[in-house]
Amino acid sequence: MSDSANPLSTQTKLKYSLAPPKGVRAYFHVEADPITGKRDTNYSQEEREVVIENIRGKEDSYTLDTTGFQYYKHPAKHTSFANDEEIIREYYPESIELIKKLTGASQVVLFDHTVRRRRPGDKGDSPGRRQPVDGAHVDQSASAAVARVHRHMPAAEVPNLLKKRFQIMNLWRPIHNAAIDWPLTVCDYRTVDPDDLFPVARIYEDSKGETLGVKYNPNHKWKYLYGMTPDELVLIKCADSIRDGSVASFTPHTGFEDPSTPAGTPARQSIEIRALVFYD
Repeated sequence: MSDSANPLSTQTKLKYSLAPPKGVRAYFHVEADPITGKRDTNYSQEEREVVIENIRGKEDSYTLDTTGFQYYKHPAKHTSFANDEEIIREYYPESIELIKKLTGASQVVLFDHTVRRRRPGDKGDSPGRRQPVDGAHVDQSASAAVARVHRHMPAAEVPNLLKKRFQIMNLWRPIHNAAIDWPLTVCDYRTVDPDDLFPVARIYEDSKGETLGVKYNPNHKWKYLYGMTPDELVLIKCADSIRDGSVASFTPHTGFEDPSTPAGTPARQSIEIRALVFYD
């Protein structure tokens, strides 16, 4: 039995990606046009109706190595999230210790973070004013994950680090208010086919990365934790150097508009922090 405080599921439309013609490399410019809010890209999206299951009360059934994501309750000591300098000084160190504790990792290096605040009616999405993402994606391709190790770690350490298991994780949590408006949904890795994904060059003003676009597959099983509070977080696996099928390698995810959201609900605010996670 469900109630409005803990629904069994919600039905909505998610945006999936349509790959460009074969042989054409997909690309996406991160910086949006300040007037239209649109970004230069050569692939398109399509909306598909999906049911998203609320797993509150069943969180223990979903783990990083089986499904690619894992929910935890762990209040942050830093709660203001007022500016990047404060976040780096106060939130980074506690996040490093938290990821080590939750994963058993020997070393964790944080390389970026994004604060998102939904602004209804505002099409802009400039670097300092990020809005929730509204398309299914994976944050890093396998080759981009290796490139991240080269980019962020001392060159002398890289060969040894790449011999052992490493991952890229996204630690996501709501800030200031519960994420009832525009929540985050994650896709069970076990329901994703390799053919559902295609690489996308992610182009910044000063660098390039590579993400994965996600094509529609009716077998996908989408999950969310209804009413996630700032005391709750989800670890999302973006990449794993183990790619033999024995563990989840990545997690498609996206923000979404929940049609059951009550009028007047505070707009979603969240922070995501990306980490290189190394194991001895």
